Amino acid sequence: MHVASGRWLYGFLLALTTTMLWGVLPIMLKEVLSGMDAFTVSWYRMLSSGLVLLLWLAARRRLPSIRALSARNRWLLLVAVLGLACNYVLYVLALDRLTPGTMQLMIQIAPIMLMLGSMLVFKERFGIGQLLGLAVLLLGFGLFFNQRLVELFTQLSDYTLGILITLAAAFAWALYGLAQKQLLTIWSSVTIMMVIYLACAVLLAPLATPSQIMQLSQLQLWLLLGCCLNTLVAYGAFAEALVHWEASRVGATVATTPLFTFALVALGSMLWPAVIKPELLNSLAYLGALLVVAGSALIALAPSLLLKLKNRRLRRLTVNPPLE
Repeated sequence: MHVASGRWLYGFLLALTTTMLWGVLPIMLKEVLSGMDAFTVSWYRMLSSGLVLLLWLAARRRLPSIRALSARNRWLLLVAVLGLACNYVLYVLALDRLTPGTMQLMIQIAPIMLMLGSMLVFKERFGIGQLLGLAVLLLGFGLFFNQRLVELFTQLSDYTLGILITLAAAFAWALYGLAQKQLLTIWSSVTIMMVIYLACAVLLAPLATPSQIMQLSQLQLWLLLGCCLNTLVAYGAFAEALVHWEASRVGATVATTPLFTFALVALGSMLWPAVIKPELLNSLAYLGALLVVAGSALIALAPSLLLKLKNRRLRRLTVNPPLE
């Protein structure tokens, strides 16, 4: 099993970098969407990331061979490609109907779906700590949507449609995650991402309109570039963070991403009110957002915390064995 290097501060800073980059991503995408459609934005992000990874792997002479894949692994690769392509496009389509904060909070369902899928496919356990975290998360969602619960359950409004599309995006990401998890047994994560990004770019090419880039303002051009770099740097920092820090702690840190989004939206709406619109939420909704983040963090940390408690108990029994 992989053991973290122990450089926890470095790992924390890398995880924090990922969190901040993912936190600002929907804000940047929201502005780019006013001049470019979802398919084209996703195509530019996929193509740019795939080409950078292609050049990097080529320079290191580590390009993969698709022909060497078994028939089963080719099907897994196809699922991963379709899953990530759908996730990227659906995420942007949903963002066009929702605020960045709401979008980032809703997408927290994706790792939960991945965990449930892992239980079914890989027979992983879902402990009591994770069940508690899931209960806190669901309560948080209930409070977050307290202003619009009636609309969500009685009307197919643009807002409701955005929520449904986000759920579909989360499901697509979970499918991608399950397929990638199995592909990691034959390829490195960088190799998998390079192949998937380029395949997704080819898949989205007929639906994209690259010439739309000529219609973007200077600000939108810079933000599009930022979105492309964000995809590459955030995942790179995330992967490196796992090398130096425990996966559960990295996951708990990344779970705070919605809080960064809400904070950045609040700051941006004060500095650039013409560009960034504020979140119109009441106190209960903000409390719900905190509970969703707390629930997500607890789900990530629960296995690690329970293992530490178990080991501590075993050490106590070893030092002070029970009297017979």
